Parts: sequence; C-alpha cells; structure tokens
Amino acid sequence: MSPGDAREPDPGDYPDEEIEAARVLFARPAVFMMGAVSVAGLPEPDLPEVAFAGRSNVGKSSLINALVGQKHLARASNEPGRTREVNFFLVDGRLRLVDLPGYGWARAAKGEVKKFQALGRDYLRGRPNLRRAYLLIDARHGLKEVDEEPMAAFDQAAVSYQVILTKADKLKPAEVEAVRARTEARIAKRPAAFPGVIATSSEKGTGLPELRAAIVRACGIGDSPDAG
Repeated sequence: MSPGDAREPDPGDYPDEEIEAARVLFARPAVFMMGAVSVAGLPEPDLPEVAFAGRSNVGKSSLINALVGQKHLARASNEPGRTREVNFFLVDGRLRLVDLPGYGWARAAKGEVKKFQALGRDYLRGRPNLRRAYLLIDARHGLKEVDEEPMAAFDQAAVSYQVILTKADKLKPAEVEAVRARTEARIAKRPAAFPGVIATSSEKGTGLPELRAAIVRACGIGDSPDAG
C-alpha cells in the first residue's frame, strides 16, 4: 500500500459520529485468531488489517486489550521480547488487529531475535490488505535510536504508519504535549509517517476513542452509531 493512499485531510479530527461508530465496532466480539511463525502461515489477506509494532515492554498487549475492552485477549509477559510470532486478533469478523514481534532487549539468542524480527519485516512487505501500522512509543522516553530501524522498515516497505504514545498517564499533560510535539517534528520528513501523534493510556482510557476512530477510518469499515 502506498503511504499516500487514504491520507485524511484532518488527521486527528474525529467527529462524534466517527467516535461512536468506532466504539460500537470495538465493543463487538474480538477473539484470538492465530499466531504465525512464517510468512507461509499467514491467513489469507481477505480482511483489512492494522498492525502494532513497538519496543519490548512498550505496552502493545495492554493497548490491544484496552481497545477491545478485554483484559486477557492479548497476553502480556514479564519477559521483554516474548512475542515471537505475528499474532492475529479478529474483531467482529471484519477487522484484524496484528501484534508484531517486539524489538529491543529481547532475552533470546541473537539468531533467534533476527529470525522473528525478520518475520515482522516480511509481513510488512508482503501484506496487500494492511491498511496502517501503529508504532507504539513509551511517552516517558519518546523516540529512541532503536526506533529508527522500524521506521526505516515502514518507509522502505511504503507502509503508512502512525506513532502512538503509550503510558501517557505517567506524565503531566504539559509533558505529554511536549513529547507529542517533539515526536511530530522528528517524523515530519519521513515518507511513510502519517501526520498526527495520538497519546494514549491503556489504564485510564486516554486517547483510545481517537485511536479506534483512526483505525476505522483507515480501514473504511465504520458502522452507523445505531447499529449496535
């Protein structure tokens, strides 16, 4: 997918009806579908997908769980770098959320680390139904050098991606805004970066309505507010 496709004119500006439609969709059944350990094991590209990437321990599992209102759909681990598969979660039978292997500080042999991180890159390059990727960044730390590699991979694969700040509740509002501004400035010239950074908190629910709306808009699968 070209990063220029489906670029909304007002990123981050979601009317109430879009927020509500997204709430309705994500309130519907969400289930773990499968984990793939090779490109050959990926499901058919017959549904829109959005993928989540981020450093180990950035809170990917917590964010996915919070989006769908479940505590244990995506399994978090106390061991950084535990996710070594591409995991697929099916929402309402119409949308797949994809959890990519984490990067950085994985407690595994270097060869194994390269293997499961290469799987994530292969997924990005060869998935025609991937509508957007979301790069999760811990708001307390901001973009780090280790984040340059996935951003370069997104750019190279021409995959539109948006930066999502996690754990925003750990900072004061002014600090969150400062991190957001610095992040937007750093990604401004990256060819595949989608404009606008969403600050979230899985614990407090901050930013989740906007992220749900962003996903629904990117995938073009919104419901009318009275549909459920």
